[in-house]
Amino acid sequence: MNESTEVAGDGQEIRFHDAGQDWTVAWYPPALPVPSGKPWGSAGVCITDTGDVVMVTSDGESWGLPGGRPEGDEDWRVTLDREVFEEACVRVEDAKLLGFSRGECTGGPEEGLVLIRSLWQATVSVEPWDPHHEMTGRLFVPPDTVHARIDVPQGVRPIHMRWLHEALATYAAISDLLSLRGRGLRWGCSSRRWPVGARGTL
Repeated sequence: MNESTEVAGDGQEIRFHDAGQDWTVAWYPPALPVPSGKPWGSAGVCITDTGDVVMVTSDGESWGLPGGRPEGDEDWRVTLDREVFEEACVRVEDAKLLGFSRGECTGGPEEGLVLIRSLWQATVSVEPWDPHHEMTGRLFVPPDTVHARIDVPQGVRPIHMRWLHEALATYAAISDLLSLRGRGLRWGCSSRRWPVGARGTL
């Protein structure tokens, strides 16, 4: 497991070698047009109502974040909802698109292949453990331990660190807002009825 905490910048190209091929990867924020390439699905930093992050494994040793490839003409969000349910048995209640990763094979049998994946922060409700595909386990871990647990190739780790940074910052901002809202209601500062918060009905 690599402990590097380097965080990818917008559009920063990161070159690495993996499985006999050369790749270049980069992070693109959602404010920019979706990068061109083959849609390669969606994945989410999924956070429960207790503030834990959901991780999954297929072998009991290497742990990652749930996600996968699209089926048919699914859009990014539909793929996210389906994949995290199939892999982690959690149901997305709300989600925010944080960015896209763009990976281009620059050397090897797949040279020229460009893969695009959408990366999200999702608030989720937990369902009984009954995975539909290859996952064999799930964990609920505190946010400050995710970066040390996640197993990804060295080359794409800065992308994952950016994704985690964005996701946990978004969650913290939502939590602060909900906390302020709760204090305001207790102090009688407002009688307005607020809508269900971004954490959903977990």
